[in-house]
Amino acid sequence: MILSRLKSRALALLAVLMTAGVAAAAPVAGDASASAPPPRVVVIPVRDQIDSPMLFIIRRGLKQAIEDKAELVVLDMKTPGGALDSTFEIMEAIGKFPGKTLTFVNDEAISAGAFISATTDEIWFSPEGVIGAAAPVMSTGQEIDATMRQKIVSYLKARVRATSEGKGGYRGKVISAMIDADYELKIEDKVLKGKGELLSLTAKEAAETYGEPPQPLLAAGIAKDLPELLRQKFGEGGHSVTTLEITWSEKFAVFLRSLVPVLLGLGLLALYVEFKTPGFGVFGAVGIACLAVVFLSNYVAGLSGQEPMLVFGLGLTLVFAEIFFMPGAVIFAVTGLALMLGSLVWSMADIWPDQPVRVSDDLFLGPLTDLGLGLAIAVGLAFLFARLIPKGWFFSRLAVAGPVTGSAQIAGADPTTWPEIDAFVGRVAVTATGLFPSGQVEIDGRRFEARLAFGVAEPGARVVVRRRTDFGLLVEKETRP
Repeated sequence: MILSRLKSRALALLAVLMTAGVAAAAPVAGDASASAPPPRVVVIPVRDQIDSPMLFIIRRGLKQAIEDKAELVVLDMKTPGGALDSTFEIMEAIGKFPGKTLTFVNDEAISAGAFISATTDEIWFSPEGVIGAAAPVMSTGQEIDATMRQKIVSYLKARVRATSEGKGGYRGKVISAMIDADYELKIEDKVLKGKGELLSLTAKEAAETYGEPPQPLLAAGIAKDLPELLRQKFGEGGHSVTTLEITWSEKFAVFLRSLVPVLLGLGLLALYVEFKTPGFGVFGAVGIACLAVVFLSNYVAGLSGQEPMLVFGLGLTLVFAEIFFMPGAVIFAVTGLALMLGSLVWSMADIWPDQPVRVSDDLFLGPLTDLGLGLAIAVGLAFLFARLIPKGWFFSRLAVAGPVTGSAQIAGADPTTWPEIDAFVGRVAVTATGLFPSGQVEIDGRRFEARLAFGVAEPGARVVVRRRTDFGLLVEKETRP
């Protein structure tokens, strides 16, 4: 009896201790929850026509959301539609985002807008929101002939089914009814759209439920505005929002993206001329400006971050080091040029954060084509200048075109004259052209090819001959006591 009572009291005490432990643990869990950062939301405005600039903006926003570890990307959509090629690329880009995606129809998602909405995890509506009328038309707005229309509609329906699969509800059927006028949308015994017309839905119609258990036709919810939508999902103050800003300068940079091959050609040509020009002048500024616009337009297009520009700067530094401080080392110039060209290709490749880079034609064919065109333009312009204006202001800036008075140039010498030339070692010569690091020097009224062992020299400078090589004289600046 006594043992039974002791056992009952022990069990009661154990129950009290367990209850106290649970109560004590509850505030700790609450504190941990309170200390967790609020969910991050990135909002990307989708306005006006769906085209290349809009593709660039959405792609950049998605990559920024990945880097910011955002849980949700919201497409704040108000578009009458647009180009199918840009629409498909946007749909593919949305599929690469690892978090949740949501479209807020504010207040229309027509044609291409409906396709893009079908790709996101949820579709929300403003009270005035309308979605639908997604039949393909030509870029001019004209109708497509019947045979081609049938092929395009079949492809679009398959594409939408693939991208909307797993999103729940009746999404695949609804979008198909928006694309194909011959598609009959029937749920249970109710015909929502007959043949011969395209489906468009208001917010109220998209939110109606069907089936058992009831499921909304298309809408995940209705909110009067975007802040209200986020409050419904996360509660008051339960999230942080970053809205992608679209400025006029970004739109201009997106336009310049179409001129990338020309800008590359001009930039590379200007930098080459600058390397052959004494000091630093207008050619260097023009070259750097052109390539800076290339990097900026690629960044705005959502193709790269700042890393390619840093790699290009490193390559440029190595080339300058080769030219001005360590001429003849070769390894610095080769490495620098490889880094510069590689960074240009990198900046134009569609590489996504936190995803493995798979080398493929789709990834690098476009960048390599643009770079090849840029190099061809640079070489073509250089040849054109050489043929048309050999004595004009352009070539007067080059180091090889800055002579001082003297007789005709002599490039190297006949082997029988080597003993005579060897006697020049230790002599002082005058630079007939700038040495950057190679050029010509003048001794006793005769010119010889020469290379400066270290640094650069302006035309008319005094240098000392140190030795003869198979290609000319090796010289260094004269040092005066």
